[in-house]
Amino acid sequence: MPPISKRTQRLGTEHAFVVLAEVNKLIAEGRPIISFAIGQPDFVTPGHIIDAAKDAMDAGHTGYTASAGIPELRSAVAAYLSRTRGIAVEADHVTVANGAKPFIQYTIMATTDHGQGHEVLYPNPGFPIYESQIIACGAVPVALPLVEREAFSFDLDTLRDKVGPRSRLLMLNSPHNPTGRTLNRAELEAIAEIVAPYPDLWVFSDEVYSQMMHDGEFASIASVPGMAERTIVLDGASKSYAMTGWRLGYAANAALAGHFATWITNTDSCAGSITQWAGVEALTGPQDEHRKMMESFTRRRNIIVEGLNTLEGIDTLKPGGAFYVWPNVSELCALCGAQDAEALRKRWLYEANVAVLADRQFGSPPDGEGHHVRFSYATSEENIHEGLGRLETWIAKAKR
Repeated sequence: MPPISKRTQRLGTEHAFVVLAEVNKLIAEGRPIISFAIGQPDFVTPGHIIDAAKDAMDAGHTGYTASAGIPELRSAVAAYLSRTRGIAVEADHVTVANGAKPFIQYTIMATTDHGQGHEVLYPNPGFPIYESQIIACGAVPVALPLVEREAFSFDLDTLRDKVGPRSRLLMLNSPHNPTGRTLNRAELEAIAEIVAPYPDLWVFSDEVYSQMMHDGEFASIASVPGMAERTIVLDGASKSYAMTGWRLGYAANAALAGHFATWITNTDSCAGSITQWAGVEALTGPQDEHRKMMESFTRRRNIIVEGLNTLEGIDTLKPGGAFYVWPNVSELCALCGAQDAEALRKRWLYEANVAVLADRQFGSPPDGEGHHVRFSYATSEENIHEGLGRLETWIAKAKR
């Protein structure tokens, strides 16, 4: 057989989907698994958005669109970002893609050159596709450790030390996957001050959870004076409108929008036309169902944080946004003889019928961080209570 490229053999993955396949296999075998593993709202897409998609099909909007997206959606995204980020975004600054994830690759490809030693700084732990795509695109990954003693915020001294003349892209994610940490205005201003002396350094601001703030107001680094021009703002419909399967993401940057469209021409041609029309309705139509979903995530956050902190050997900070919690399970690993969080994850899945993700699935754990797992509380309050009850029972048995 002809050889497979090293690039492909070394390509990373998103372990949530790997665990999802494992969970679905066990469920098919009759196991009553409660899953906290996948970051997917458990709601159905609001009816008025579904109706808009049906109307688009009836109207014959079933062909190709411009690679950058239909004008109606680009205008709706521009208005939404201008209103929520406090910056001036024009429709021609916006590019639409099949989900937000493709913009990770498009941005790295648009800001770095293969084999030139261009560095991309990214959060660790973090969304695993960041590191995967940095390597696949031929750039140099530079991990920025997010540690519990700093409440999972950036250590500014570390950022100063790691930024240099080879730096081409800084990746931010707030609210953050997997910790739920949010960056406030003061923190973003401090990061912007560090970035300012490096004219070749872009900022990729992954804001797909921007509408899932539990505490305080959302802040974008693009709104810091001087940062809008060099910041790629990323958002999408998947999380906010329960549209994960529709695949709709959008990014805004005046200088790069046209280049992103060219990348889309070279890959997907365009985002799905029917999905784009549904996106117009999501952003411009009634927001009642959306608000109810967001309020439910805050209630669930409170339930799961309180519940986890009552379990022996588990300690967790309260996340400020998204729908993830990142408890420290180091003490529990010691109590039950689990070597690390991955070993604990497997035991919970097969012995307690509870699915979570382990810290190593979001990057190599920083030195001294102990062991963590990620719970996604994008599931019902009933499932949260049941899952916590199963873990309490398991811990009582396992520690003996």
